[in-house]
Amino acid sequence: MRNKPQSFISSKLIFICCSVLVLFILFLKRETISSSSNSTIQHQKPKCPSTPQQCTKLPVSLSDALVHYVTTEITPQQTFDEISVSKRVLDKKAPCNFLVFGLGHDSLMWASLNHGGRTLFLEEDKAWIETVTKKFPNLESYHVVYDTKVKDSNKLMELERTKGCKAVSDPRDSKCALSLKGFPADVYDTQWDVIMVDAPTGYHEEAPGRMSAIYTAGLLARNRYDGSETDVFVHDVNRPVEDEFSMAFLCRGYMKEQQGRLRHFTIPSHRERIGTPFCPADISRRF
Repeated sequence: MRNKPQSFISSKLIFICCSVLVLFILFLKRETISSSSNSTIQHQKPKCPSTPQQCTKLPVSLSDALVHYVTTEITPQQTFDEISVSKRVLDKKAPCNFLVFGLGHDSLMWASLNHGGRTLFLEEDKAWIETVTKKFPNLESYHVVYDTKVKDSNKLMELERTKGCKAVSDPRDSKCALSLKGFPADVYDTQWDVIMVDAPTGYHEEAPGRMSAIYTAGLLARNRYDGSETDVFVHDVNRPVEDEFSMAFLCRGYMKEQQGRLRHFTIPSHRERIGTPFCPADISRRF
């Protein structure tokens, strides 16, 4: 999930730096409030020995992000407006469990926007994982393998009409050929609050494409046992695979908005709602 460097620092970098600074300010504010509370308690009990003032230190994840994006000329995969959509959701949900398909130049940003939560990246390129994590060891990632190809996407789309691909279950138990079953168990056992599908590679016929990633993201959301909703984002919906598979398996009825090449879906858990259809009725088609 790599892109070409640009010779100027775009507005996206400014946005990212500002976001990191806001997170730092909130961190400082929280520490200040905590310090003030402790100070009040000490004044109420003068007989207790005073403790040394605690130093507020910028978390390593935020300092890494700040330095990286201020000094780099490589911009993230998404535009300012596209990033803003996901950021609004993370502002409300963070700290949370955030699953990202793909490891790229924007990964440090996503981890920083979810400061205090867990952000896990699934990446197809093992060498790229080593390159990125060597520079940013705090990023958590798994190497994963895909067995599909973009050239087979039309045939795979026909699975939309099969009963096995409409059934909600743990992806490991699914009878749908689109379900990814080879991930580490941790991926299936975690209740993900936000999922971003921005990988695997999908810009040429021999690439694995995002058909299975999109389907599995929807299945993880529907199979949540805590009954909560999951925000799912799909990038590059200007391409046929991302456009068609997101509408078919994440459902037009669950789509909240689209900004540029980014599409946002909110998918509820189906586990405790017996009889819930895989996709809600599309009211727009009734008229």
